[in-house]
Amino acid sequence: MSQSKNKKSATREWVDALVFAVVAASLIRWLLLEPFTIPTASMEKSLLVGDFLFVSKMHYGTRIPKTPLQVPLTHQKIWGTEIPSYSDAIQIPYLRLPGFSDVERNDVVVFNYPVEFEYPSDLKTNYIKRAVGIAGDIVEVKQGQLIVNGENAPNPEEMQYSYDLITNRPLTVDFFADYDINPESFMSFTNGAGYLVFGTDQMMERLKTSPVVVSISKRIEEPGANDTLIFPKGANYGWNRDNFGPLQIPAENMTIEMTPDNVQRYGFTIEKYEGHDSVEIQEGTLLIDGQKVESYTFKQNYYFMMGDNRHDSLDSRFWGFVPEDHIVGKAWFLWLSLDKYESMFNKIRWSRFLKGIN
Repeated sequence: MSQSKNKKSATREWVDALVFAVVAASLIRWLLLEPFTIPTASMEKSLLVGDFLFVSKMHYGTRIPKTPLQVPLTHQKIWGTEIPSYSDAIQIPYLRLPGFSDVERNDVVVFNYPVEFEYPSDLKTNYIKRAVGIAGDIVEVKQGQLIVNGENAPNPEEMQYSYDLITNRPLTVDFFADYDINPESFMSFTNGAGYLVFGTDQMMERLKTSPVVVSISKRIEEPGANDTLIFPKGANYGWNRDNFGPLQIPAENMTIEMTPDNVQRYGFTIEKYEGHDSVEIQEGTLLIDGQKVESYTFKQNYYFMMGDNRHDSLDSRFWGFVPEDHIVGKAWFLWLSLDKYESMFNKIRWSRFLKGIN
């Protein structure tokens, strides 16, 4: 005669339910979808601070975790502490499951911030930008206009720049709000004559109709004005945020001659992302494992990322290419959007609820 099993205690049932929920959530987050919040204005007005979205791991294929020893549902630290949530004692080579598509030009992509070298690649901080150039493309910026493979690239519908706004009197937060400009998108000049404003061309056209506006001019940097913060660091190409390139994006199996110019352009990428044990750059030459390299063949694809808020985005113009093994997924759709400058039910931007991302 069979004996009936002991009935589980309430505590045991809660523990079992919690373990199941954590395992299920971890699998969904790894294989299918991961939630993401827009923390900065680098993608405005396409994506707003306070947007909550889902990132699809399925589109480009789910990455096998490079750092598998990690507390579930964490990223770099255990919640509310400075304690690392992972151990890098085991590191698995890069591998990605099959996906629906490759990264396509103009996709909005979430990726690991490439130059955050204190963490394993899959645990670097997540960034979101637009993939304006894919492997093999030649990217260039002239007077603020992006050019890809010799042709003007399509501009995002709500792409922002910075503008000098000269007025005949001081303006209020409410005035700017009427033109869809939030308090973090404008600042007054020290002399009180006007404002630095971030906005779209359409917003500026509306502003021009106001009787308090004397003039509006876009802040475009001059060609040849070298910015030392621009990639590649240490170069003197006369590049800046509005005048950049031309620069070819490395592609898997693409071979280049390691001339001093190419060492300047690609040496950092080869050193940091191609998986070599020893890379040195000496007086315009590249040495791998102590041997001078005359030509080099890239091991993976790379991408060029830019924010739609072109004058308020630290992106590939400043820190270089994004390697394929740093790609997290495709920004898919919004599920919530909260405006921190509003209160109660006005905080919810209802028009953005379940909005697809383009």
